[in-house]
Amino acid sequence: MARRSAPLLRCLVAAASPPAPQPLPGHGGGLARRTVTYMPRPGDGTPRAVTLIPGDGIGPLVTGAVQQVMEAMHAPVYFETYEVHGDMPTVPPAVIESIRRNKVCIKGGLATPVGGGVSSLNMQLRKELDLYASLVHCSNLPGLPTRHEGVDIVVIRENTEGEYSGLEHEVVPGVVESLKFCSERVAKYAFEYAYLNNRKKVTAVHKANIMKLADGLFLESCREVASKYPGIQYNEMIVDNCSMQLVSKPEQFDVMVTPNLYGNLVANTAAGIVGGTGIMPGGNVGQDYAVFEQGASAGNVGNEKIVEQKKANPVALLLSSAMMLRHLQFPSFADRLETAVKRVVAEGTYRTKDLGGTSTTQEVTDAVIANLD
Repeated sequence: MARRSAPLLRCLVAAASPPAPQPLPGHGGGLARRTVTYMPRPGDGTPRAVTLIPGDGIGPLVTGAVQQVMEAMHAPVYFETYEVHGDMPTVPPAVIESIRRNKVCIKGGLATPVGGGVSSLNMQLRKELDLYASLVHCSNLPGLPTRHEGVDIVVIRENTEGEYSGLEHEVVPGVVESLKFCSERVAKYAFEYAYLNNRKKVTAVHKANIMKLADGLFLESCREVASKYPGIQYNEMIVDNCSMQLVSKPEQFDVMVTPNLYGNLVANTAAGIVGGTGIMPGGNVGQDYAVFEQGASAGNVGNEKIVEQKKANPVALLLSSAMMLRHLQFPSFADRLETAVKRVVAEGTYRTKDLGGTSTTQEVTDAVIANLD
């Protein structure tokens, strides 16, 4: 049975309106100028249902943080909550039905047992809903020192086929079954994302020197799509070299498009470069549905000690929920949430252990709520 959270639906119209300008400190009481990025339209405050899967390990802690922040900012969403755990044989049909109905889901990590022939429920969700593209945004956060500065990478990986499927065979000369369609559409997604977000370059990561059929066809698809976007620089990089370049000169990358397995490795490496998996937002998207979660898979369920101490970092999932709000066409709420999270990280008073602090999940959550405009 789904549990519907009691949404704070009052004041939605007021919450959707831009907040009144506040005096800037040290500017003689003058008003702060805000850049207008969004003008609310009639009906924009209509509440939207979102499927929520707390998941395993730290999942309930960080999804709980998302719920608290959404209520505090009067975001026009409410949640249908379902208990799903990684040791289940399959994703319950009621959960799939809920996501199909709501079109959007946000989830904590689902543990995948190692070995034993147990299939990943994460993969089941992606294939059942045809979430063919995974997007992870790896960027420096102000106030968080890292070895490299100026990093702002978006990793887009094919999410349902590739090496995870174990398929690579030539049906007729020049046709590799099951991979061509997926290669084309993830390439199109990457270039369209770059175009719409004013990105300058797309790098295709591959191993076509060895996997000549599958990765060769992936590159062919990328080149064909790239020819339709002359304003976007396109280059290719073998995954071996990419790994080395990523840890030595990560600022050279902009948008990276990859087959399934490489993208998982690249995204987790990029996350480590800019502060860890606890701050990287991400989402899985398809033609009809979207599932948002922590961007990098490493550590997304945490460990028993973190769970017991309630010190999981909620930043990644809070930023993922901001991505979700933009997907739902509530950009003003997304801006407020992102701004509050980045203020908390920059101030440095409330940080969890992975960011060099001692705060609990609740303390970080309270700090984000206190910084909401």
